[in-house]
Amino acid sequence: MTTSLDQLKQTGTVVDATTNPSLILAAAGKPGYAKLIDVAVAYGKSKGGDLEAQTNAAMDRLLVEFGKEILAIIPGRVSTEVDARLSFDKEATKAKAKELIALYESVGIKKDRVLIKIASTWEGIQAARELERDDKIHCNLTLLFGFGQAVACAEAGVTLISPFVGRILDWYKKSTGKNYEGDEDPGVQSVKKIFNYYKQHGYNTIVMGASFRNVGEIKALAGVDFLTIAPSLLEELKNSTDPVPRKLDANKAAQADLIPKVSFIDNEPEFRWALLEDQMASDKLYEGILKFAEDGATLKKRLREKL
Repeated sequence: MTTSLDQLKQTGTVVDATTNPSLILAAAGKPGYAKLIDVAVAYGKSKGGDLEAQTNAAMDRLLVEFGKEILAIIPGRVSTEVDARLSFDKEATKAKAKELIALYESVGIKKDRVLIKIASTWEGIQAARELERDDKIHCNLTLLFGFGQAVACAEAGVTLISPFVGRILDWYKKSTGKNYEGDEDPGVQSVKKIFNYYKQHGYNTIVMGASFRNVGEIKALAGVDFLTIAPSLLEELKNSTDPVPRKLDANKAAQADLIPKVSFIDNEPEFRWALLEDQMASDKLYEGILKFAEDGATLKKRLREKL
């Protein structure tokens, strides 16, 4: 009998690996990853300078070491995140992206196998636009919760967006006290709208559903370009033979009710206003940036102590 996971793989691409500061912080505390920290610390010391400069160098190398380990076991690409504290600084984001790509290349990883992960702020999207256009560096725009963010990312020509389905659900459950399932899930509805809009208007940006809370959300988005799924939910899908019909399809999207085309990429005031009007998207974006920044700071503290 075909498993639910096998059926899902027939409707789109199931991505095995993505990273963020919180995931790397959790992994870095496990004994099996001690050697990666040792490599990063040795690299930081070799760069010289004061303790802070060595810590920053070690942090970058640690991210790349994790990425390298992941790429040894998957055929696709790995995402590596720019420091969340740079989310409102376009030039610093670009500089850090180039540093990370150079580090990957120094350990034999070509930039085509790396996605630079950037928060979907105005500055982040503009940085990604220039990285994609001028440097051919592929970007994954993360912490994406609102339609305006998604539109601007597509206009910027970014390689991939990763809307956080489960975090949208979290906000609505907390805000309304209701339970949502399947097609009624606000996170599912958000990704469906983005997918249909992209297909209707000919954007090539990949939509990768992320941060799922249950398999119902995943099944409701069967057919979306990419899915990244936590191990526990992958296991649940492997152990199920429930049918997983395709819910999203590029051809059907083109025939669906047209979502009027809008533009944000060259209009900062309109982008910011659209984000402000969507309280959920605004709340979750800034909450996510703070959380990633805190976890990044904790990771740096560990490296600083070792240095």
